[in-house]
Amino acid sequence: MHIGLIGLGKMGFNMRQRLRDAEIEVTGYDRNPERTDVESVDALVAKVPAPRIIWVMVPAGEITDSVITDLAGKLEPGDLVIDGGNSKFTEDQKHEALLAEKGIGFVDVGVSGGVWGLANGYGLMAGGDPDRVQAAMPLFDALRPEGPREESFVHVGDVGAGHYAKMVHNGVEYGLMQAYAEGYELLEAKDIIKDVHGTFRAWQKGTVVRSWLLDLMVKALEEDPGLSKIAGYVEDSGEGRWTVEEAIAHAVPAPAITAALFARFASRQDDAPAMKMVAALRNQFGGHAVRAPGARDAGEQPNDNQK
Repeated sequence: MHIGLIGLGKMGFNMRQRLRDAEIEVTGYDRNPERTDVESVDALVAKVPAPRIIWVMVPAGEITDSVITDLAGKLEPGDLVIDGGNSKFTEDQKHEALLAEKGIGFVDVGVSGGVWGLANGYGLMAGGDPDRVQAAMPLFDALRPEGPREESFVHVGDVGAGHYAKMVHNGVEYGLMQAYAEGYELLEAKDIIKDVHGTFRAWQKGTVVRSWLLDLMVKALEEDPGLSKIAGYVEDSGEGRWTVEEAIAHAVPAPAITAALFARFASRQDDAPAMKMVAALRNQFGGHAVRAPGARDAGEQPNDNQK
């Protein structure tokens, strides 16, 4: 199997390697000359045999729109485009319609795993026609962790369903991180607590709050005790807002996710210890940029595909 992959950033670069490790041939394109396999999208399309599968792994919004529009003019009937970025689910129907005019298929896939996906595998949520999802199944099986497929892959439903599921996943993630971070701040505030790091370490096995996020919390504190190198400034890239908007639209109460989103807004006003931990966790699982103390007004831009 031979596919094209557009976008070799933090996740795309590792995904290319994981696919190659599974003996899937990948031709990748990125604007970074140190990472790309070919000099242009035209060269990528020429190199991948028809019927082509082109996986798009670029930042959501205008960049994804531009790439998919470009592909619509270069690919052939019977080819398939997979959007694995964090696009809003409402954009998927537009992209599907654009490509369908040329006889090109479209599948949207929510991808979770961050910078750890190369070693650990990715959780995948696909939306689209069953035959098109099935055509890409060797890719999904290569990218997901070993074990039963249903534990790391789901064909959620029609086009847009994959990104909708990933949106809700990220909304839940907001709430989980906020709860851990508030626990961290409370432990730090109490003078009788002498070992905050050790407390979280002791929660890693056997307790009901154990999780990978907790493991990453422990790792963050090992690397930077007291989080002195991180400002309590946390970006939000869209998924949390979209989740809250959907909760409002469907009259579904989502107080934890909503509060976690608002806490990120509050983080831009003061340097709270809890928000330092949220920033540290995002850096741990996704490689997202953090701000140094005192840099909140420096105008740094957030990394691509933030959560």
